[in-house]
Amino acid sequence: MMRLYKITVTSLAVMALSGWANVTEASTPVLMAEQPQSYVERERCLSADAPLSAEADMLIVAHRGASRRAPGNTLPAFELAWKQGADAIEGDFQLTKDGHVVCIRDKTTQRTAGTDLNVAQSSLSELRKLDVGAWFDPAFKGTRIPTLAEVLATVPVDGKIFIEIKSGAEIIPALLSEIKRSGLEDDQIMIIFFKQEVLRELKAVAPQYQTSWLVSFKKKKSGGITPDYVSVLDTLDRIKADGLSSGRHWVDAALIQRVRENGLQHHVWTINDIQQAKQFKEWGTSSVTTDVPDAMKGVDCPI
Repeated sequence: MMRLYKITVTSLAVMALSGWANVTEASTPVLMAEQPQSYVERERCLSADAPLSAEADMLIVAHRGASRRAPGNTLPAFELAWKQGADAIEGDFQLTKDGHVVCIRDKTTQRTAGTDLNVAQSSLSELRKLDVGAWFDPAFKGTRIPTLAEVLATVPVDGKIFIEIKSGAEIIPALLSEIKRSGLEDDQIMIIFFKQEVLRELKAVAPQYQTSWLVSFKKKKSGGITPDYVSVLDTLDRIKADGLSSGRHWVDAALIQRVRENGLQHHVWTINDIQQAKQFKEWGTSSVTTDVPDAMKGVDCPI
């Protein structure tokens, strides 16, 4: 199935000069350029296993975009994910000093830009001057930190986006404003966060959007799992979440069944092994978040 998405005229012009750089201003839909061959040739498919079937009712979510092949949380990564057949994309979003929502995971820009700016204490204009692609590969030199609006504009009519909040409750007004302005349907949006009270507050003011509580289960020295399954289900009910998003460790069919029996969804991250993804599908997981949507979807991967 052909996917429809936007890539800007300005972006295409920059790509022609430096691979995948994205500085988006115009919004005329055009065809996306191919990924730079020098970089594609370097990568290999991670598994020779048969991909998940196209009929699967489990969504394949591209973790920060196609983040094994492009710098995560950038427009090149998200655009490539759609090209590779992802059902959804997932990105990390923070609020800037001047009230803009930008897509970046870390609290500072040191790791991806080599310049140490605190995102929450910086303006959008300051952050947009940074190159967040060159660290990954020279082909992505010139790539900028995208805004939420730009990321939402990549979502096709049959796609979804998982928005992971990385700020506190102060991000909610700006976040909801940008989502509304995007024109996406309510069911294309899933908002996820580790902080349960922020999700509860968001759900109270925007019940039309699905939310999922992020939980990382750990093994206690005593042998039990924390948080325990009963308390997780109680929390999900209290904050009115629509689902549980968990890491892959210490999760089994029994937990997923209990989640589903309560009318909720289960989502898992981050899975890059096809056989493991198939196991979670058999257990009833609603989505698998992965760095390699091409491998999961069986898209041809040059060697």
